[in-house]
Amino acid sequence: MARSTTTFVCQSCGATYGRWQGKCESCGAWNTIAEENVATTGVGGAPAKGGKTRGRAFALAGLDGLNDQAPRTETQVGELDRVFGGGLVKGSVILIGGDPGIGKSTLLIQASARLARMGHRVVYISGEEAVGQVRLRADRLGLTASPVELAAETNVEDIVATLSEGITPRLVVIDSIQTMWTDSVESAPGTVSQVRSAAQVLIRYAKKSGAAVILVGHVTKDGQIAGPRVVEHMVDAVMSFEGEGGHHFRILRAVKNRFGPTDEIGVFEMTGKGLREVPNPSELFLAGRDLGAPGTAVFAGMEGTRPVLVEIQALVAPSTLGTPRRAVVGWDPARLSMVLAVLDAHCGVRLGGYDVYLNVAGGLRIAEPAADLAVAAALVSSLSGAVLPADAVYFGEVSLSGAVRPVAQAAARLKEAKKLGFAKAVVPEIARGEMSETGLSVQAVTGLSTLVADIAASGVAREKPKAAAGE
Repeated sequence: MARSTTTFVCQSCGATYGRWQGKCESCGAWNTIAEENVATTGVGGAPAKGGKTRGRAFALAGLDGLNDQAPRTETQVGELDRVFGGGLVKGSVILIGGDPGIGKSTLLIQASARLARMGHRVVYISGEEAVGQVRLRADRLGLTASPVELAAETNVEDIVATLSEGITPRLVVIDSIQTMWTDSVESAPGTVSQVRSAAQVLIRYAKKSGAAVILVGHVTKDGQIAGPRVVEHMVDAVMSFEGEGGHHFRILRAVKNRFGPTDEIGVFEMTGKGLREVPNPSELFLAGRDLGAPGTAVFAGMEGTRPVLVEIQALVAPSTLGTPRRAVVGWDPARLSMVLAVLDAHCGVRLGGYDVYLNVAGGLRIAEPAADLAVAAALVSSLSGAVLPADAVYFGEVSLSGAVRPVAQAAARLKEAKKLGFAKAVVPEIARGEMSETGLSVQAVTGLSTLVADIAASGVAREKPKAAAGE
């Protein structure tokens, strides 16, 4: 029979201690250490035996053997397959996290229904809702005719025993991992030990049976997946399902992926009939933009292999504070500070007495430095009152010396701009042959000062703020 030992575990990071203490030395959090009783078991759940035990020898394989792995299974949800890397891999375990109500369960029940209609066995295990509640969602989405097998269960041993009967499922959805519990741990569901142990049992089943398992995870206040960080290292892929409350679209982003890229995104639109795929996100992000207002520039960016055009909005206003405001939504605040410093030092654009507000329209988060040129153009446009051309796109990295450096995949960015009706591109000095193939009118700039002069020449001079009058 398994012995029970008492340990003290941090509920934030999973660090263990022999006694209780107020502060976790691993993550620095206060009052997160709780007492847990863990049953001491051997490998595979067998009771541990005293003294040394002899291991079991296993067969080794070479690199030149035949690959018995089945090809990827497409879920028929194009945006989901794009982020996965082409589809579900046999025996893979994927962790999907997101804010409550963002649409995780809706996305997975739609993917499960499409996969089941292809003739595959799909099992949806809900630990948060009853079977009737899941059916209500499926009825609202028009998916009741799909042969998805449902269950409301939280014990992982019972789940694995049920899944082992009959044909091996192609996909198993566990919603959510924080509600699962195992007999080997004497603590409440949702604790660090329970989440880690339950995930280990499900991962072991996936690797042995070849079924793909998707685990749904809750997130904390700062957007991190709740539970021990070790679970993210145990699974094959970690996906983040994001979205702003004021916008109707959702973005699925890969944080970790052993079988595909980590820079791809999938874009969905939330509708009354569930989540709808958005094959061309640029049209969505550019919809409803104000063509006659200064301070807006269209940035041609890349999300993985997909070019995405998005509007950068900037507002420069005289400040009444000793320290002007710098508010950023959707971009790196440190990157904005760098662009402002380059404009001040090399272009003569004094923004020390102005409040600066920057926003990426639509709620998209941009991480690549290629947005520097578009941000600088929007800032100068707002300051000078000049309206940028509505049919122009901008991209390029700004260095600390004021030079505009080239970026990767310029041809793909320009081709997407041409497809959406743009006629002009302001880009770094790159190969002329690569740019001429797109059919756009290209203005190549080597330094940020040249772009600033062109924009300011067409603008209206603004009064110098009182805060900067003594400069």
